[in-house]
Amino acid sequence: MTNKTIKVDTLARVEGEGALFIKLAGERLLDVKLKIYEPPRFFEAFLRGRRYDELPDITARICGICPVAYQMSAVHAAEQAFGITIEPRIKALRRLLYCGEWIESHALHIYMLHAPDFLGYEDGIALAADHPDKVKAGLEAKKTGNDLMTVIGGREIHPISLCVGGFYKAPPRQELAKLIDPLKRARDIALDTVRWVKGFDFPGFAQDYEFVSLRAANEYPICEGRLVSNKGLDIAIDDYLDHFVEKHVSYSNALHSILRARGSYHVGPLARFNLNFDRLPGSIQQLAVESGAAVPCLNPFQSIVVRGLELVYACEEALRIIEEYEPPEMSRVPVVPKAAVGHGCTEAPRGILYHRYEFDGAGSVKTARIVPPTAQNQKRIEEDLRAFIPQLIGQPDGEVTWRCEQAVRNYDPCISCATHAVKVEIEREP
Repeated sequence: MTNKTIKVDTLARVEGEGALFIKLAGERLLDVKLKIYEPPRFFEAFLRGRRYDELPDITARICGICPVAYQMSAVHAAEQAFGITIEPRIKALRRLLYCGEWIESHALHIYMLHAPDFLGYEDGIALAADHPDKVKAGLEAKKTGNDLMTVIGGREIHPISLCVGGFYKAPPRQELAKLIDPLKRARDIALDTVRWVKGFDFPGFAQDYEFVSLRAANEYPICEGRLVSNKGLDIAIDDYLDHFVEKHVSYSNALHSILRARGSYHVGPLARFNLNFDRLPGSIQQLAVESGAAVPCLNPFQSIVVRGLELVYACEEALRIIEEYEPPEMSRVPVVPKAAVGHGCTEAPRGILYHRYEFDGAGSVKTARIVPPTAQNQKRIEEDLRAFIPQLIGQPDGEVTWRCEQAVRNYDPCISCATHAVKVEIEREP
């Protein structure tokens, strides 16, 4: 019997710094750990004492790829705490801004981070050398998402327009109208993306996941809804901490999040898709069926197809909102702070993002709690690896490493967000 350890010191094509440790004894898997060693960033601590109107600017800095998600969950929590009601036109504009983030994030992940795994390339640059038209198209779609964020948010990274109560400034209709043609082009690229990625070679792998996502009354979830799962969860956002708990593990600077009742769970595109398939337009449902990703879709490697479907949806939803858009009479409503607790949860590209804030009477933060999607997925990623690695044990270490990194990238992890590129170790014992 041979003992063997495989170490990936730095996982490539993920955001942040982490490592993967795998220990094998002959044909047996002894241990697997997803180690997140990026230093903690203490956002929850230095939010204490800051005013409510500083939340969007500070929380945006948690992530450069999905800053809108952090801003949106934060303002929703503050608005709930202060009893603020947002009018439908501001809600629509926020959904439109979020569509921009989904477009740029999904396009980046598919073309630069995940597709190289399926096609045998080391990275997106190598992929672009052989498939320049594909990668250029993907980056064009990403740019359209960034442009949409710029028009509404003031800039594409760490937008500055979103605020508690609405927006500091709402764009005129003619500025959004300029994005119609680029969005139609991005939609065409997204459709081609789904047709392209559905032909990838997906390992035969499926798990009995507990999927968790928002579910809204009459739309695919982005900004609003109740938290639901395919195993019976159905709660208001306010009840999040009654059902979910974070636990520290010694080898990671990110907490493991679990459901108190059942353990690990899965958030992100695959969860949204499986729990809200009926909320997608009929044309996208049909495209999903044609792409082999009809519900229930339980193979995490097919998440790249689902991201492509969500990319199509985000483009179509953005076009719908722009075509119906009328600027609000007031871009924001007055805010009267009070001592209260507020909860917010929205669907970041990678899954649900929960915020909780306790405010004093002047509207300053007393305590903050932020639970990012990757922290919620971390235990589930490890369980995927435990189930997947036995299929790989007889293969060379390089192939095991490649496939394990690919399995991690199924979740598009943002390790920087999760700490409060991936390193793989494989150890074989004789």
